[in-house]
Amino acid sequence: MIVDLPDTTTSQVSKTLVKIREEGGVVALGRVLTLVIATSPGAEEEAIEAANDASREHPMRVIVVSREPGTETSAVEPRLDAEIRVGGDAGASEVIVLRACGDAASDEESLVMGLLLPDAPVVTWWPAAAPEVPGKSPLGRIAHRRITDASTQPDPQAALHNLASSYTPGDADFAWTRLTLWRAQLAAVLDQPPYEPVTDVHVTGAIDSPSTTLLAAWLKLQLSAPTTYELTSVEAGSHGIHGVRLGRDGGAIELVRDVPGIATLRQPSQPLHDLALPRRNLRDCLADELRRLDPDELYGEVITSGLALLEDADDGGGRAA
Repeated sequence: MIVDLPDTTTSQVSKTLVKIREEGGVVALGRVLTLVIATSPGAEEEAIEAANDASREHPMRVIVVSREPGTETSAVEPRLDAEIRVGGDAGASEVIVLRACGDAASDEESLVMGLLLPDAPVVTWWPAAAPEVPGKSPLGRIAHRRITDASTQPDPQAALHNLASSYTPGDADFAWTRLTLWRAQLAAVLDQPPYEPVTDVHVTGAIDSPSTTLLAAWLKLQLSAPTTYELTSVEAGSHGIHGVRLGRDGGAIELVRDVPGIATLRQPSQPLHDLALPRRNLRDCLADELRRLDPDELYGEVITSGLALLEDADDGGGRAA
């Protein structure tokens, strides 16, 4: 069910939610958190679809704040249009879409404060453009967790370094979340004999993949071995991470993804293994991040200390090919 509320107020939206609860019973109850999505007009549906899918694992209230940058001035007539989705149109969540312009869009925090679930954690997600310092932004200040996606920025590598300089406990980025399968596979390989130390590390990936840089930073931090990474143009290969080479005295371990979704594992004196290693979609990344509402300490260590170690001149740093 979709309820449209043109030219409305947050107070009226809240009253409509209460009415829906009274008429529909538990359809609007049982939420464990509030997810605030900050996006722009025309980009709401993809984010809402991912949130609806993730809500089947994490029942929640979703508040979408949609505003066009530059329309917060007094020259634009203030207006707030809202839309409430419940039932089959909202998965296991309830979705509130707020489209604001003029003065109504100048204070995002005030827009959502009256709609937050009482005594429930708040997570803010910026699917595309994110503030310079998420933790100090209006929607970031009210959140327990703040999720960004460096890969959607015009310069993903620069966005990653900006996240490092502005990191606040509770920050998260999908560039890190997409590494879960890679990290698990590499850890499993190194947990098998022979238990030789890694002497050098080389990571390759596309220049639009901040995950490549984060993976190299994680390996540098965990293995304390000389680490380099190579970023290739998108035209030269596929998007995302291409492969990892771990050098050891007994022979190198290589995990290479030449085919989308499938990686080849090469180890000394062992047959080749094809492994399922797909690029994680928005739904999987969002559901993964919502599983924990405390700060991700490992991500914080990698984005700050690990990235700084990786850029050390002694290791050669990353280079574009």
